[in-house]
Amino acid sequence: MIKSELVQKIAENNPHLYQRDVENVVNAILDAIGDALARGDRVELRGFGAFSVKSRPAREGRNPRTGAKVSVAQKDIPFFKSGKEMRERINQNGAG
Repeated sequence: MIKSELVQKIAENNPHLYQRDVENVVNAILDAIGDALARGDRVELRGFGAFSVKSRPAREGRNPRTGAKVSVAQKDIPFFKSGKEMRERINQNGAG
């Protein structure tokens, strides 16, 4: 599911809301999560999961074409860990 499909689904389930308003709310939520992660904060949505930032240390990699050693700088990456209710919901259907 992509963001536009999510907006459409929420708008269909809430016919009293305009689609543009639903889109603004979805964008506001995603922006707030992104801003919190940029500050290094953790975002926890009970029953859904938690977003956090993990650091990958600097390392030495290889250029796949030439095989030459290349230094890769330290970087921070977003990380998502699903909540217990989400894992149970996914696994109740026999998936995974």
